[in-house]
Amino acid sequence: MCGIVGILGQHEVSPAILSALKRLEYRGYDSAGIATVNAGVLDRRRAVGKLVNLSDTLVHEPLPGRVGIGHTRWATHGGPSVANAHPHRAGRVAVVHNGIIENFRALRDELTADGAEFHSQTDTETIVQLTSQLLDQGRTPLQAARETLARLDGAFALAFVFEGADDLIICARRGSPLCLGHGAGEMFLGSDAIALAELTDRVTYLEEGDLAVLTRDGAQIFDAGGNPTNRPVTRINLDTVQVDKSGHKHFMAKEMAEQPAILKAALGFYSGLDNDRLELPEGLDFARADRLVMVACGTAYYACQVAKYWFEKYAGLSVELDIASEYRYRDPVLGADNMALFVSQSGETADTLAALRHVRPHIGQVVSVVNVPTSSIARESDVALPIHAGPEIGVASTKAFTAQLTVLAVLALEAGRARGHLSAEEYTRLVEDLRSLPGFVAQALDREGEVERLTKMLSQARDVLFLGRGTMYPLALEGALKLKEISYIHAEAYAAGELKHGPIALIDKEFPVIVFAPHDGLYEKTVSNMQEVMARQGQVLLVSDP
Repeated sequence: MCGIVGILGQHEVSPAILSALKRLEYRGYDSAGIATVNAGVLDRRRAVGKLVNLSDTLVHEPLPGRVGIGHTRWATHGGPSVANAHPHRAGRVAVVHNGIIENFRALRDELTADGAEFHSQTDTETIVQLTSQLLDQGRTPLQAARETLARLDGAFALAFVFEGADDLIICARRGSPLCLGHGAGEMFLGSDAIALAELTDRVTYLEEGDLAVLTRDGAQIFDAGGNPTNRPVTRINLDTVQVDKSGHKHFMAKEMAEQPAILKAALGFYSGLDNDRLELPEGLDFARADRLVMVACGTAYYACQVAKYWFEKYAGLSVELDIASEYRYRDPVLGADNMALFVSQSGETADTLAALRHVRPHIGQVVSVVNVPTSSIARESDVALPIHAGPEIGVASTKAFTAQLTVLAVLALEAGRARGHLSAEEYTRLVEDLRSLPGFVAQALDREGEVERLTKMLSQARDVLFLGRGTMYPLALEGALKLKEISYIHAEAYAAGELKHGPIALIDKEFPVIVFAPHDGLYEKTVSNMQEVMARQGQVLLVSDP
């Protein structure tokens, strides 16, 4: 959830760092800070709350310097406070860090025994205290950074600046994303390329285990083994308009409104010259696959849960579905004829990426569905399928979720065709149905006024239950997640057939129940469950087709 920015510039960098951090606000944060080196002097400013608080601090206490690092923090170790905010400093070094250092307690005890004085509750301060100790022992900044990284267990993306070094930033990544930006006599770094969009269009994505030494002349990159290496420079085209609200009240409303156009664009991308056919990138071999393993987190996991029904029904393919944060710690039984499918909006979801690396040596094909085609998950897949949703700034996923479902539907239909499980007539009919999806989404969005009236009832609720069967069950799960994320109202979702196994005991006239019941083969059964709710005076909100 945190954001990192670094700049080696030709002018004062604090304003540019602050502006870049604002482009990462969508990730959520509780504090922020900047450290610079000016004429050899290392200094920093930090503030709790929104970036405007840091901006106000900089007005009253300017922070000059042409080299600096900045950070937005989401509390993990230690609550929101100035003391816990990044950058952390010890002696002649300051650091910003994304991730979690798993062995920080042991390191902290060791450093405390050596006389280090800690001023925060964070795992990050352990990094800077260790680096400071190594500098005091005579290491160069690069030596100190390398030896520090070698002692750390866990995931991180981090950046150091050093007192007395006006032309140096050292950064590294392991398990968390980090990219470099190239300018004319300037260098930049960010935890997300979107932070650099106003600074440069030339980006280098660091690989797992990379360390980079930045000066204004460029970057020297070392791989996980400490060997000098080259990483490609990629031209990016992040339209700055895409991260504006475009007249909407907030980003989530804007991104919901974008869905018809995004789904149309995604379907257009996967359309062949023959309008009756879909087309996928080369390298996919569904005919050979005897099992599909789908792995994701959060909303992406619910998209996979929907798609599981499609792959089984339309492709006759056995599907195993797992949550990435659980799967990465299992010992799954895999084979050369299995296909693994990883779904992630960012393409950098730590647990999903770790799960991919966990199965990579043991499986036939690795496929991903991502929104960022240059992401780690995309780069480490045999085939990466972009969803073309554009930057999703709202914390609660909307357009990325529906775009994931659309691309997964394309995959399922193409798998069915490749495996001979779908007749030509059925395939053509389903493709036509899929192409009509953007229009149906537009019609649903046109009913915003009706939906708004219904939300008045929900806004008074303390608890809400979502019910569904078949593909509607994972959609119920996603609905409950959205209600929790956006309104902070407690919500749960159940498969409708499980209503009698516990949840029914909670139903009363104060308990809203949202039921997903399209007119399919399960409609009558779902209606029966709905009637059970009504018999207990529960408030029913039915979501169905005309």
